[in-house]
Amino acid sequence: MSQRKITFIQAVREAFQEEMRRDERVFVLGQDVQAGIFGTTSGLVREFGQERVINTPICESATVGAALGAAMTGMRPVVQIMFGDFNYMAMEITANQAGQWHYISDGALRAPMVIETPSGARGGAGYGHSQSLEAAFILPPGLKVAVPSTPYDAKGLLKSAIRDDNPVLFFEHRRLLTQRGPVPEEEYLIPLGQADVKREGRDVTLVAVSATVQKALRAAEELSRRGVEVEVIDPRTLVPLDKETIFRSLQKTYRLVVVEEGRRRGGFGAELSATAMDEWFDYLDAPVQRLGAISAPLPYSPVLEAACIPSEEDIVHAVLRVLGEEE
Repeated sequence: MSQRKITFIQAVREAFQEEMRRDERVFVLGQDVQAGIFGTTSGLVREFGQERVINTPICESATVGAALGAAMTGMRPVVQIMFGDFNYMAMEITANQAGQWHYISDGALRAPMVIETPSGARGGAGYGHSQSLEAAFILPPGLKVAVPSTPYDAKGLLKSAIRDDNPVLFFEHRRLLTQRGPVPEEEYLIPLGQADVKREGRDVTLVAVSATVQKALRAAEELSRRGVEVEVIDPRTLVPLDKETIFRSLQKTYRLVVVEEGRRRGGFGAELSATAMDEWFDYLDAPVQRLGAISAPLPYSPVLEAACIPSEEDIVHAVLRVLGEEE
C-alpha cells in the first residue's frame, strides 16, 4: 500500500467521506457538524448536503435518541458528541437502550450507529471537558468501544465501526487530533477486537489506552536505555478486547502494567487486572500495576491537571515496581 502522512483529523474525515460515498444510509448528526468544530466533519456538508450532515440542538439525549431510532429503521447514523464528558447526558439511551435492543427483540432489531466523540485532557479545559470516560461504556452489554491512538488506527477502526451492526463508542483523544502518521491511500479496515503490538519486548507487558500509548512508547525507550525491554500493546478496542494478544505477551514477560487516562477506580485497568487474576494467574510473577487518573474532578490549571493523570515518569516507575527494582 502507498503511504503518506496525514493528521488524525484528516484520517477520520477520510473515513467519513469513504463510508458516506459507499453507503447512502450513512449520515452524520450533532452540534455544529456542518462547520466541523474539531475538523473531523469539516467540508462534508458541501459534498453530501444538509440532509446527510445535520446540525442538531444542544441536547445530547435527543440527538442520540434520534440516531437510535434511525439505526433501528435501517439507517447508519454517526453521532458526534462535542466533548466526551457530554456522553453522560445521553447515558440512558446509550446504555439502557442502544446496546440491548438487538437482544431484547430476539434479533428483530439492530442498532448500527456510532457515537464519535473527542475526549481526554489537553491542558486546562477543566472538569467538564477533559475526562476520559471510555471505561464507563464497557459495562453496558451490547456496546463496543474503540480507542485509536494513531491516524492509521483511527481511519481503519472508524470505517469498521460504521459498518458494524452494533452501537460503537469511538473516542478520539484531543491531544492526538493534530498528530501526523502514515495512512495508506488505498482502502483498508481494522477489525474491532484486534490489538496491535506497538513495540516488542521481553521483560514487561505494558497495555496502554489511547493517548497513553505515546507516553508508554516514550517510557519504553527510556527503560530500554536502562536495559529493560517493554512490550507495548495498544488494545485499540476495549470491547471487544483482544485478550489473546495480551496473553501471548504475558506468556513471555510474566509481568503486566496497564495505563489509561481514565480514572483508576473502576477503570479499564481494574477490569484487565481482574481478568489477569481470573484467567492468567499462573503467568504472573508479580502483582499487576495499573495507572490512571485520580478520582477527583480534573482541575483547570494545566500544572494540576498534569499531576492528576499518568505521566511518562509514572509509567517508568510502575514498570520498575513490577520488576521489583523500586519500592
